[in-house]
Amino acid sequence: MDQLLAMRTFVRVADAGSFAKAADLLNLPRSTVSKLIADLESHLDTKLIQRTTRSLTVTPDGAAYYERARHLLDDLLAMDLAARRTKAQPQGKLRVDIGSSLANLVLIPALPDFRELYPDIELYLGVSDRPVDLVSGGVDCVIRGGKLNDSTLIARRICELDYVTCASPAYLARHGLPSNPSQLEAHHHILSYFSALSGRVFPLHFGRGGESIEVAARTGAAVNESTAHMSALLTGLGIGQTFRFAAKPHLEAGTLVSVLDDWRRDHHPLYVVYPPNRHLNAKLRVFVEWVATVFTRIGVKAANDLQG
Repeated sequence: MDQLLAMRTFVRVADAGSFAKAADLLNLPRSTVSKLIADLESHLDTKLIQRTTRSLTVTPDGAAYYERARHLLDDLLAMDLAARRTKAQPQGKLRVDIGSSLANLVLIPALPDFRELYPDIELYLGVSDRPVDLVSGGVDCVIRGGKLNDSTLIARRICELDYVTCASPAYLARHGLPSNPSQLEAHHHILSYFSALSGRVFPLHFGRGGESIEVAARTGAAVNESTAHMSALLTGLGIGQTFRFAAKPHLEAGTLVSVLDDWRRDHHPLYVVYPPNRHLNAKLRVFVEWVATVFTRIGVKAANDLQG
C-alpha cells in the first residue's frame, strides 16, 4: 500500500464528503479510492469512515486521524515548496470561482498578463454569481464581495467597489427622473437582483449625510446574474443599482443615465477567499498577489489602502 497516497485520499474523501467527488478531484478511478481507504483502515486496524447508501460520516477515530494527517500533508507541501521555490515556477491546475461581471469585465481581459507571467499554471475559471463550496467543489479560491459568513476561511480584502443608480434614457423618458429615493417605490419600476441561492430579492440602499433609505423591490422583472442585470438595465426594464466600473462605458456612451447622484450606497468590499489549508500553495499565492493588483484599477480603494 502507498500509505502517503492512501492518507491523501482519506483526507480528500473526508473534505468532499463523497467517494465519487474525491475520485474526480484526485483523477482516480472510484474503485481505487475505495481500495485505498480499505487498505488504510486494514493497516490501522480501525474504521475511519462509516458509509451507508445515502451518506458518509467520519468515525471518531477517523476524525482524530484526519487532523493529524492533514497537518502532516500540509507540512510535506511546505517542505516541497521550500525546496522548489527557487528552482521552479508555480505550476499545475488552479481553480478559481468568480462572479459574471467581475470575470467578463475585469479578470478575463487581464488574463493574458497572468499567462505570460506564469505559463505553467493551468487556470480553470468558474464563472457564476452562485456561491460555491470551496472544499467539496475542489475550488482553490473565490473572488466574492459583501458580507462573509464563514469565519473558518481566509479572506484577503483586495478593493472596495462603488455603486451607481441608473436607468436607460428610454425608461426615464417614460417614467420621469426621480429626485428622491422615496419616489421609487410608488412611481417607478425597480430592476431587482435576487440571490441565486436563496431567492431573496435585494433592496436598493441610499445614504446622504446621516439619512439612510432602503427601497423595497416593486418590479415586474428580477435577475440573479450580474451580466443579465446590466442587459436588463440597458433594455429599459427599470431603475437599478450596479457597480460603477461595469456601468461606466454605458454612462459615457449615453445608453445609461445616472440618477440620484447626491444619494450614495455604501461601498462593496471585495475579497479573495480560500481554505486555510491552502495558504502554502505556490500557484494560489502568486495568483492572489496578482489579482489584488488587477482589482486596484477598478476599486475606489486599493488593497494597500484597506485594513482587515
